Amino acid sequence: MNYDQTTEYLFTQLPMFSRVGAAAYKADLTNTIALCEALGNPQHQFKSIHIAGTNGKGSTSHMLASILQTAGYKTGLYTSPHLVDFRERIKIDGNYCSKDFVVDFTEKIKPLIEAIQPSFFEITVAMAFSYFAAQKVDIAVIEVGLGGRLDSTNIITPEVSIITNIGLDHTQFLGDTIPLIAGEKAGIIKKDVPCVISEYTPDTRPVFDAAASNTAITYAPGLYSIQGTKYEHDFLHVDVANNVTGATNTYQLDLNGSYQAKNVLGVLTAVGILQSKGWEIANENIATGLSHVKINTGLYGRWQVIGNNPTTVVDVAHNVAGIQTLLAQIALIQNTHLHLVFGMVKDKDIDSVLALLPTHATYYFTKAQIERAIDAHELQEKATAHGLTGNVYAHVNEAISAAQKQASATDLIVVCGSVFLVGEIKGIIPSTVL
Repeated sequence: MNYDQTTEYLFTQLPMFSRVGAAAYKADLTNTIALCEALGNPQHQFKSIHIAGTNGKGSTSHMLASILQTAGYKTGLYTSPHLVDFRERIKIDGNYCSKDFVVDFTEKIKPLIEAIQPSFFEITVAMAFSYFAAQKVDIAVIEVGLGGRLDSTNIITPEVSIITNIGLDHTQFLGDTIPLIAGEKAGIIKKDVPCVISEYTPDTRPVFDAAASNTAITYAPGLYSIQGTKYEHDFLHVDVANNVTGATNTYQLDLNGSYQAKNVLGVLTAVGILQSKGWEIANENIATGLSHVKINTGLYGRWQVIGNNPTTVVDVAHNVAGIQTLLAQIALIQNTHLHLVFGMVKDKDIDSVLALLPTHATYYFTKAQIERAIDAHELQEKATAHGLTGNVYAHVNEAISAAQKQASATDLIVVCGSVFLVGEIKGIIPSTVL
């Protein structure tokens, strides 16, 4: 098989959560353990960082990878899902794994695939670990897929674990309360592995404290505090105070959504732990890494401006917590009128998200071209019950075009609601990258 045939095989022959939802979810580590044992347990052949959370874990992963790359370490990065190309999931120093590796790996383990019938995610985790081991990375930043305790990535013993935040998402698998979900995310906490909590609430802190009884836990907001943020020349400038030393540093972020400030606290705390363990990361590496995340790691879809006059922004916010944060960001942007290009998947808490959205905006309802996406007409009907009005469009690019034609130069257009919707936007990743 060539690369296109191989990825088609992976997408169609294996249960893929991002496309079909619950049918692809496997709530144990049996298959991942079996795959990795057959491959010589590659996860034990490189150092790692493990990151879980409802929102922010992808941005946190990319920030840390960028800092480590800047410090001169050969850095693997495993994230999910991908927007356009499967290989976005598996990178070293910002470069996709090779197409030949994907083909050869899949061919090599096909008999095992047919024997144990793993999920798509279980295969990709084993593939990433094998690639990082073969390429002898110094360290790999590993983002949890879903939950933590039973996620396929949870067979590593990292240098440090990070939990970004907790929100109501994937409640059918992780529980329908914040403490229950926190318990699942806290499943990545391991004995003698320091853990960083980027954000916490009175409901989640006791859960984390109990889970970390055999290791050191650091709450980033206790160590650092945000003194201020401002936008300048397409960068977010964040003033961060060290609550222990009293020193304040300003960091310039090319991931410029205001919500990134909270992620930075967790990143800085994790870097401090790595430094204490002997990793050579200078202050200038931190500053440069944070200002070059997109260039170093190829992160797209986080408050990404894809057009001007009117300003057109894309963001992968897709659950209650993510949409709340996105709306706070929108409130900071001067505009005459707001246009929202919007689509979701069926298994999210759609009504709770719709209840958050502003009634004064003009809506363009659409859907990603996957089975898991809710039909745009059905979404429109649900939205109408919440006082939201707008037309239906068959494809996200058609919806964006309609919004840009209708909007004035001083309006704001935001595309959100689904990672998969964002992935179908024309040119979301430059052709020079793919």
